[in-house]
Amino acid sequence: MKLECRGVSVRYGRHLAVDRVDFAVAPGEILAILGPNGSGKSSLLRALAGVIGHDGAIDWDGPADAIGYMPQDSATRAMLTVFEVVLLGRMRSLSFRVAPDDLTAAAAAMAEIGVADLASRRIGTLSGGQRQLVFIAQVLAGNPRVLLLDEPTSALDIAHQLAVLALLRDLSRKRGLTTIAVLHDLNAAARFADRLALLHRGRLAGVGGVDGMLTAERLRAVFDVEVAIDAGSDGFPVVLPLRAV
Repeated sequence: MKLECRGVSVRYGRHLAVDRVDFAVAPGEILAILGPNGSGKSSLLRALAGVIGHDGAIDWDGPADAIGYMPQDSATRAMLTVFEVVLLGRMRSLSFRVAPDDLTAAAAAMAEIGVADLASRRIGTLSGGQRQLVFIAQVLAGNPRVLLLDEPTSALDIAHQLAVLALLRDLSRKRGLTTIAVLHDLNAAARFADRLALLHRGRLAGVGGVDGMLTAERLRAVFDVEVAIDAGSDGFPVVLPLRAV
């Protein structure tokens, strides 16, 4: 599904969290939203998901129930099993009886993310990283056309971060998903995303390709930090923080 944002703003009372943001994202494209704490990243994602109100226009060229949204803090009852939690991702198709297709989709999502062996565990007994993987599987179980992910790798170790981002990138390509993810790791974003959107104090400081956005000048203006940027052995840029401004 294609997305177009025009003049999107989010307010909490008198506080302007997101200030007139404009950008577009095409099917099959991955956009990473980057910015310092309090820059409006999560608020913008919640507005895109339809969870909170906003000013301006957010236009999706498809149905709202095709959007898969994973918030930063996913809450669920601790006594549910992993399989039950993932099955909740099929809520828009579940009725009083669970259809075989729902069971198949939940099992397939768990297998894709690598948590099938946890199916019978209570969600409350898992580590933070394991729960994060389960909630990603929950979103994928709904077979969405859009993925909105708020820090999907925040609780994962380095190996799982790389594996999950690679999987999400491959799924986005294969299924033609519109994927928007809030990330903190600039180097992970450089490898994962097609384009980057930089937020600073609620305003869009730039949106474009990785090379154009990850420059020392832009990152200094957005993050108040001096950085060195080198080319990695795999061809992706590597951002090395040097000092706070």
